[in-house]
Amino acid sequence: MAKKYAIVKELDEAVNLKDGTTVLQFETRLQGGLECGGAYLKYLRPQDAGWKPREFDNESPYSIMFGPDKCGATNKVHFILKHKNPKSGEYIEHHLKYPPSVPSDKLTHVYTAILKPDNEVSILIDGEEKKKASFLSAEDFEPPLIPSKTIPDPDDKKPEDWDERAKIPDPDAVKPEDWDEDAPMEIEDEEAVKPEGWLDDEPEEIDDPEATKPEDWDDEEDGEWEAPKIENPKCEIAPGCGEWKRPMKRNPAYKGKWSPPLIDNPSYKGIWKPQEIPNPNYFELEKPDFDPIAAIGIEIWTMQDGILFDNILIAKNDKVAESYRETTWKPKFEVEKEKQKAEDEAADSARLAGFQRKVFDVLYKVADIPFLSKYKHQILDLIEHAETQPNLTIGVLVSIVVIILTIFFKVIFGGKKQV
Repeated sequence: MAKKYAIVKELDEAVNLKDGTTVLQFETRLQGGLECGGAYLKYLRPQDAGWKPREFDNESPYSIMFGPDKCGATNKVHFILKHKNPKSGEYIEHHLKYPPSVPSDKLTHVYTAILKPDNEVSILIDGEEKKKASFLSAEDFEPPLIPSKTIPDPDDKKPEDWDERAKIPDPDAVKPEDWDEDAPMEIEDEEAVKPEGWLDDEPEEIDDPEATKPEDWDDEEDGEWEAPKIENPKCEIAPGCGEWKRPMKRNPAYKGKWSPPLIDNPSYKGIWKPQEIPNPNYFELEKPDFDPIAAIGIEIWTMQDGILFDNILIAKNDKVAESYRETTWKPKFEVEKEKQKAEDEAADSARLAGFQRKVFDVLYKVADIPFLSKYKHQILDLIEHAETQPNLTIGVLVSIVVIILTIFFKVIFGGKKQV
């Protein structure tokens, strides 16, 4: 069931993103995995942008949204910048294109976004760079921060006589005189011959001769009793029963509905597009106009619980973030990884033990097969030996198969060696 979680923490002092390097970093652990939900942070603008801490929700204005998000086809580490268009004054969400995927395990991972003064942003997961992009590149953000210089004219209309058909039916084409549109697709195969032994007078199904009317059957209430039908056993050994009919074959004269061939359209003008006009909202930009960060918020919808956040950091030096990764995240991650490895090995052992138990149950049944009675004692010894040393299960299986094959060949060849 989807639930919403929201919490916000105001900073003692707003962080200016316009000067120098800024590093955003935090750790998150998805204890139950992440099938459908978010584990991202929102870096909020100052409150004069129109929000209150006690009313923090999805509409609260933010500068950057960063972190894992996964549901359905979505599987990415978001990086979204809300940037103000200096011409229109409107705040627009700009999404990082082709962001990295979310790690699929249940361990703690550290996510880092480094905003550099050269308009570059680097996304790191566990200290490893997964994505590098330029804020001013149309190849890296959708929509791009810098709008296109021209846009399609919204008032331009396609002329009524504009022909977009590349091909048209040939107006001079004439249906051939021998073209028969009514000819069927299939006809009877006149060369077919009824198979010898075909039982014309035998039905495909007959009354079950072993069926008897139930003792509690009441003809007045239940109607006249009829025996259930079974397949006619005579038909199983014959090529067929009942009325024989010639099979159908494709009609060589079939041509279907006639239509004139296509030719190049002499009036073709191509696919119409409105003409381009100067974009009234175009502007040039040397650097993104970042709004400062005044608070950090967690505002997510998720289908799962157990999402942990830790060591949320905003720094002006990526060495500080690196130090936190080495001293706070890495030791924790190594411990979790070893613990997870031990749990996985224990689970694998339990599954293997369950599989072996089923194998032993089958082997005991094999030992009771009558034609193996002479070797029953030998097979039971092998099974008991394997139960005390489970790692020998495969070897025991091979041994028992060898015994069965030995008996089989003795039966086939009478115990004598082949020449």
